[in-house]
Amino acid sequence: MTARMGTARLGPAERATALRRMAAQELDVVVIGGGVVGAGVALDAATRGLTVGLLEARDFASGTSSRSSKLIHGGLRYLEQLNFDLVREALQERALLLQRIAPHLVRPVPFLFPLTHLGWERPYVGAGLTLYDTLGFSLGFTRGVPGHRHLSRRRALRLAPALRRAAFSGAVQYWDAQVDDARYVMTMLRTASTYSAEVASRVQVVGFLREGERVTGVRALDLEGGVEFDVRARQVVNATGVWTDDIQELVGGRGQIHVRASKGIHLVVPRDRIHSLTGIILRTEKSVLFVIPWGRHWIIGTTDTRWDLDRAHPAASRSDIDYVLEHVNEVLAVPLTRDDVEGVYAGLRPLLSGESEETSKLSREHVVAHPVPGLVMVAGGKYTTYRVMARDAVDAVAHGLDQRVPPSCTDRIPLAGAEGYQALWNSRQRLAASSGLHVARIEHLLQRYGSLIDEIIMLIERDPSLALPLTGADDYLRAEIVHAATHEGARHLNDALSRRTHISIETFHRGLAVAEEAAELLAGPLGWDAEQIKREIEHYTKRIEAERLSQEQDTDQEADAIRLGAPEIVPVVGPAS
Repeated sequence: MTARMGTARLGPAERATALRRMAAQELDVVVIGGGVVGAGVALDAATRGLTVGLLEARDFASGTSSRSSKLIHGGLRYLEQLNFDLVREALQERALLLQRIAPHLVRPVPFLFPLTHLGWERPYVGAGLTLYDTLGFSLGFTRGVPGHRHLSRRRALRLAPALRRAAFSGAVQYWDAQVDDARYVMTMLRTASTYSAEVASRVQVVGFLREGERVTGVRALDLEGGVEFDVRARQVVNATGVWTDDIQELVGGRGQIHVRASKGIHLVVPRDRIHSLTGIILRTEKSVLFVIPWGRHWIIGTTDTRWDLDRAHPAASRSDIDYVLEHVNEVLAVPLTRDDVEGVYAGLRPLLSGESEETSKLSREHVVAHPVPGLVMVAGGKYTTYRVMARDAVDAVAHGLDQRVPPSCTDRIPLAGAEGYQALWNSRQRLAASSGLHVARIEHLLQRYGSLIDEIIMLIERDPSLALPLTGADDYLRAEIVHAATHEGARHLNDALSRRTHISIETFHRGLAVAEEAAELLAGPLGWDAEQIKREIEHYTKRIEAERLSQEQDTDQEADAIRLGAPEIVPVVGPAS
């Protein structure tokens, strides 16, 4: 599925059409939640021939699905818990994503595991990684990544000169994969829309439609237009992650699934602050800490602490940041300081609540429940296994429908931009020559859009000024901001700077230096007047200021109170509403 084959757009006109269609017909299924699981459910259901609607209260992927470690992995620590089935399932999904479903968005990444104990640790870690590699083989697929290898301290230092020689005795290198999490969700939603799913962001579910005990749809509020409307559906799927309990309360009473939020924070630092050709993985007393290569940056994380405060905007405190810096500095020859940190982001993992009080011990396995007729709940799991969660949820939907529904086929459905990607990558020099863009820029675009790069090039052909990079964030072209609004469902400045691009965490100014230029680029396709442009910039500025100030606070409570000082995004007023 390439741009030439008519991949669906998610611009303002398409959103309006989707809302109109959802209000006008009874759907087979309506999905609540536009994160990775909700998007996966919409795609799975649409490719089984069902009529589908998806509603997201904020921006697509604005919760957990844009604030992850951006890894597609089996979960090494689950081997220690002897959870082999969970690891095998995740590694099979990793192979599928790398080789068939999204090779343009998911790519291999190496990690170095420094050894700190002589004697027992090397054979122990080696045995675990041998099992990890073995479990990575799945029916009809290779692992998609190289196997692990043992390294002496000298060889490890050649790969990672940033490591402090005295901090380790040797190392093992292994491979996993990484993904642009928010972009993956957006691409999946465009793919679902191509298969006739109706999707819309900034639409909040405020209640359920009922016929006796049975759920027959949802009451929705368009947060942009201020209009309430009903969406009738034969089945409703709640895929809201850490908001699962809130949706259950709308149905009435406690449900069958209880989710606890665990906060994980990540730091972003420039690539030149850590001299290494490979990622690094470290053990801490509570979890594992990754140093992950990310373009011209490193992502360092994560933490694992209980969070019972505001779920829309989890805040990273000074204590969180100091914890990550302290642990990574234990192995670095040149320590990092707070001045090295370009960006900080915090996300919440939706963990199935058990009897243990430690969030790191709660289950990452998912559960699907049918608490009342017409309603399916899906929760838990991890980003890597979203497709399995979606399949299981739609299986439950199928069980509730009085018709035959074909089995899931998403293991054979490439995402938009996947087909033709390898051929375009091989032809990138020719593509650079024909487009007038540097080959390095073409490579960057191919790894973000795959074969949908056509859409960016067409925008530039119509307006050559869009070929220029953003002033102050030159990794991104002006065309990418316009494309975010015309094709990818961005409704506000924050959507474009935080999720369609990652300017808000990849620059020391956190996007403030490009806010005006980006807002003016968005104004055309979104129909903003001068007043709305001003409001968007002001809102974004207040959000960044609140985040920075919250990151100076010592406790979660103080950080949360400061972060909530920034107002929620305001709806568009006037003709663009």
